[in-house]
Amino acid sequence: MMDIEDQTSLVGTGLVSRLFAMLKFWGSSVGPAESSVRWHGTEDNTRSRRSDGQWLLAEQNMNNCNNNDGKKDEKKEEKKEEPKKDEKKEEKKEEPKKDEKKDDKKDDKKEEPKEVWIMDPATDMYYYWLCTISIPVFYNLMLLVARSCFNQLQLLNLTVWLVLDYTSDALYLADTFVRARTGFLEQGLLVRDAKVLKEKYMKTRQFKLDILSVIPTDIVFLYIGVDNPEWRFNRLFKLTRLFEFFDRTETRTNFPNIFRIANLVLYIIIIIHWNGCLFFAISRMIGFGSDTWVYPSTKNPDFARLSRQYIYCFYWSTLTLTTIGETPPPVQDSEYFFVVADFLTGVLIFATIVGNVGAMISNMNAGRVEFQAKIDSIKQYMQFRKVSKELETRVVKWFDYLWTEEKTCDEKLVLKNLPDKLKAEIAINVHLETLAKVRIFQDCEAGLLIELVLKLQPQVFSPGDYICKKGDIGREMYIIKEGKLAVVADDGVTQFVVLSDGAYFGEISILGIKGSKAGNRRTANIRSVGYSDLFALSKDDLMEALVEYPDAKYALEEKGRAILMKDNLIDESLVSATDAKDLEDKVNQIESSFEIMSAKLRKMTSQYEASQRKLKQRLTNMSNQVRTLRTDND
Repeated sequence: MMDIEDQTSLVGTGLVSRLFAMLKFWGSSVGPAESSVRWHGTEDNTRSRRSDGQWLLAEQNMNNCNNNDGKKDEKKEEKKEEPKKDEKKEEKKEEPKKDEKKDDKKDDKKEEPKEVWIMDPATDMYYYWLCTISIPVFYNLMLLVARSCFNQLQLLNLTVWLVLDYTSDALYLADTFVRARTGFLEQGLLVRDAKVLKEKYMKTRQFKLDILSVIPTDIVFLYIGVDNPEWRFNRLFKLTRLFEFFDRTETRTNFPNIFRIANLVLYIIIIIHWNGCLFFAISRMIGFGSDTWVYPSTKNPDFARLSRQYIYCFYWSTLTLTTIGETPPPVQDSEYFFVVADFLTGVLIFATIVGNVGAMISNMNAGRVEFQAKIDSIKQYMQFRKVSKELETRVVKWFDYLWTEEKTCDEKLVLKNLPDKLKAEIAINVHLETLAKVRIFQDCEAGLLIELVLKLQPQVFSPGDYICKKGDIGREMYIIKEGKLAVVADDGVTQFVVLSDGAYFGEISILGIKGSKAGNRRTANIRSVGYSDLFALSKDDLMEALVEYPDAKYALEEKGRAILMKDNLIDESLVSATDAKDLEDKVNQIESSFEIMSAKLRKMTSQYEASQRKLKQRLTNMSNQVRTLRTDND
């Protein structure tokens, strides 16, 4: 019953709701007055009908339907608004992302270190800068003292001196910047951090000297005048740059001994120059011509000229510092003191300089002295053994050729202090192109060629010397570096062919190719026409290098066999015989090794059996001891 009533109520409410919807549609289509009247009428009717319970249920259902429809419409509108809100949110999210990207780019730009200019002290640019900065340093070293002592020199070209002075000051400032940006090696790597370089430079003693050298002491000129260049003596604190330039030049030049001598002569001239300028200044303080020791009176036109003043002082300084004497004796105490100081300086400095010059000359002649000692010892030996004069003459001529052609240096001795890597690079630079021309070494691995290059030995042959004769055992192959070799008959006169620079021979004999008709014997007589420089590669060195390159060894043997077959110098029967012999030798080796292994195995088994017997005996003894202990306890 309840179900039927519920169903009837639901049907009633559905009809009422439909009717209400129709009335609502009709009310919206009529005018506002009618609609208001009708709505009032309906309101009255509904009020009168609310007494009935069915109408109350219908009204509730109608309201629920209207509410549901309104909610559906609101949900649709909310759904439409939600994507718009989501789009706005996404746009808002994208905007901070864009801002973040911009900020990241700004941060990246800030974080990226700016490339700063750094001077590498190992480059040519650094050396050229040293050459540039040494010019104003040398200018100040020589002319500041001269202008301070010779007033006539200072006032003669005042404008020129001012331009040169301030140009040198500008270069000094630039050099201070260059020093602050000069890299240094740390753990083998060049430091390029400008901040680190600056901090390191500021901690050095040279930084203080550089600051002292650029202090503008010229301000004093505003008060005392520009004819006092002695106030610029602080520029001499930059002298270390000049010494560094000399050191760099000495290591770069191809004539270091000549440069050292020239450098010493320059030092002597500088010392004499300074001493002469000081002599003129002291003479001016005492008074020109006041006694016999000082500079003569400038009232004499001959001694008033600037050139005569400087030359006279330079001459006096040279005589004094070299302790030659022949100068007027001093008269006053100050003059005596100055002369004594000059003598002491001359003795100490020039003794050092003369000693250095002697050492340099000895070093220059060290090679000649050593070479001459070798010749003398060989001459004494030949005289002691009563060697023929003809052979002795040939030996002496050979030594003369080595000396005149500058081929006396021992390459191994010269390169012994270099690391192996640099030795290899030098050898590759000198010999690799020559070795690559040999037929059997063409298309070989680069590593093998490098190994062979390091094993090439230079040899020099005199005119008429035989490099090899027919039938000799071939232990080396030769590459002609310079000279001419002739392939001659057995009489030594008839020439078949002449080999020149870049030719090679003996490459087949050192390979020991199986089946070669000549074996490892030489097949021709080769004689030196004049003096010849050759590179020799021994068989032992080749085989030692090929141990690490088995594929290259096989390829070289195949190339050599192909060359022999082309020249019809290989015997196939010998090849098969040698192969059979090699096979038999291998079988014999296997049998002998098998016998050795079997003997070792028998020995090991006997040792094992003996150890087993000993172990059994120990076990039986232990068991017997245990039994006796048990019986005693019982």
